[in-house]
Amino acid sequence: MRDTSYQAVMARRPEIIRRATNIDYREFESGGIAFDYEKMMRQAAYDVGEIAAIQRDTGVGDTPLIELKNITALVRQIAAPGKGARIFLKDEAVNPSGSFKARRAAVSVYHACKHGYPGVIAATSGNFGAAIASQAAMRNLRSIIVQEVFDSRGIGQPEIMEKGRACEAYGAEVLQLSVGPELFYMFLLALEETGFFNASLYTPFSIAGIETLGVEVAAQTKKITGRYPDAVVVTHAGGGNVTGTARGLKRAGCGEAKVIAASVDLSGLHMASDTDFNRKSFTTGHTGFGVPFATNPDRVDVPRNAARSLRYLDRYVTVTQGEVFYVTEMLAALEGLERGPAGNTSLAAAIALAKQMDQEEVIVVQETEYTGAGKHPSPQLTFAKANGIAVRRGLPADNVPGQAIVIPEHPGQIAAKDIDLDKMRYSYMRNVLAGCQNKRLSVEDIEFLAQEIRLSPANVEEMTNLIMSGR
Repeated sequence: MRDTSYQAVMARRPEIIRRATNIDYREFESGGIAFDYEKMMRQAAYDVGEIAAIQRDTGVGDTPLIELKNITALVRQIAAPGKGARIFLKDEAVNPSGSFKARRAAVSVYHACKHGYPGVIAATSGNFGAAIASQAAMRNLRSIIVQEVFDSRGIGQPEIMEKGRACEAYGAEVLQLSVGPELFYMFLLALEETGFFNASLYTPFSIAGIETLGVEVAAQTKKITGRYPDAVVVTHAGGGNVTGTARGLKRAGCGEAKVIAASVDLSGLHMASDTDFNRKSFTTGHTGFGVPFATNPDRVDVPRNAARSLRYLDRYVTVTQGEVFYVTEMLAALEGLERGPAGNTSLAAAIALAKQMDQEEVIVVQETEYTGAGKHPSPQLTFAKANGIAVRRGLPADNVPGQAIVIPEHPGQIAAKDIDLDKMRYSYMRNVLAGCQNKRLSVEDIEFLAQEIRLSPANVEEMTNLIMSGR
């Protein structure tokens, strides 16, 4: 009899993942810290032309780029003379499942179908689950979505419940679990028992699927404005959105555009804590994912994560929960677009950043998501109040994650706070070197790390010496 205990299943993880991804990650390893990232992306995924064709086959991509003329005019009223960049929004909510995640899912499900897998499994509480279920339905594959939904009281977040409903509507079997380590165990067990494909958020298929989004942003912006965007703001959670979009921009010849990540500030809340689980009003696009995934990217459900945001980030900013809810209402009232709050994280940041940019400059908000039911601000704020969180109008600086959501009284109060990328690079290096205290880095390792954190090899060696010496 096969041992299905937690310890036994976790011990079988490498083989389970290898069979479920059709990727032997060992061929990209070099024996040390380094691995050949670009080789992995070339050989394991598809090229951008193939991906565009795969996505078109199921109605994914070629989404509109919309100029937010009324919001731009508002920003110029509250900005200094000559300031207030043109703000554009890439409306990914028109994809079949209502978010940019359809791009990731389209490639993963196609690959699973091509290689004869009977179905696909994804561990996600977000829009990716609905995207996988939608794409699986189009290609006549079965799908299972494993969600982390409940705290120990059995209370589930409205946004996650809504996403579970969407998955079921597309025909998926949804396994809903409480917060804790059983999520990954159940995910591995389901992969082993079914022989389904692991439609992970972090495979090369998933990340390469987003490259078409970056290509479209570059091409559409140039067609409409006559120039490439000066800045592209990307909601940052696990890093795939940033990585894929940045790679697509570069493919399109738009390498000079600043890639700016934006997350909701949920500092002080522990994402794996039962008591904190229902005290956050954003289940994605927040610092609880954005920071740890950037500084420790390989702690995921595949051996090597294809989402590596520090390779591509020019800037990382945070906004508050109250600002995102305020901007969500603004988008609906001024532009006639009702979209989900999580996707509007980058819009809140873009409004703050546009105030500092010249009027002839262009800033693009890279995605939107669908809204409705538990994803709407009303149920989210009602749920926050039910969990003892104060909701009031006032200064966004008074937001306290898990205690108070303060909604601005005026658009001039919207601001973006920078996260120090050098500190994140240092954290990344500490995590990488944690198991290498008595080892000397090879030239290949140093070159790899230099690419990972966008510093020179000399800077990497200097940082390594500081960490190794305990400073």
